[in-house]
Amino acid sequence: MHESRGVDEPVYESRLPRSLAQVKRWLVVHHMTLMTIADTPHSIALGSAIGIFFGFTPLYPFKTLLSIGVAWVLRCNKIAAAVAVTLHDVIIFAMPAVYFAEYKLGCWMLGRMPPHRIRFGHFALRDYLNWHLFTRVVWPTLEPALIGSLFLALPSGLIIYAIMRMTVSRARTPKQIS
Repeated sequence: MHESRGVDEPVYESRLPRSLAQVKRWLVVHHMTLMTIADTPHSIALGSAIGIFFGFTPLYPFKTLLSIGVAWVLRCNKIAAAVAVTLHDVIIFAMPAVYFAEYKLGCWMLGRMPPHRIRFGHFALRDYLNWHLFTRVVWPTLEPALIGSLFLALPSGLIIYAIMRMTVSRARTPKQIS
């Protein structure tokens, strides 16, 4: 329910489907959280990069704790790390497919064949959107999945660092009135 603050504020309904509107609302709120943290742009950007990095690793039960712990060790913003790592929860339906792709890439990098020669074509779309695939295939052989995750996690972390540093710096730059 919308609370009134003494001023009649217009309430705009989104044209997006309800689920997408909720995702958009989540992104806007967390974007504003990151922009208003009282810390340096470097600290916020590094925390965000750490969160994105751990979001791509197949250490799903521990990703939030690991991102906050690494942010604490590196003395960067822990809130930014926690917010960024939860970004993957917005696209949680697609993460089993991402983890499986990382697993296949890791097997290829290590020169190993996945068990039973598993291929993308062996699974229906419903299998990629189901965590059973992750627990059956990826978790028992974690090493290839970790190696493969580095190929998505490192570039994503670096890109997020650059974007967040620039975004936070620009948001905090005083605007000149012409």
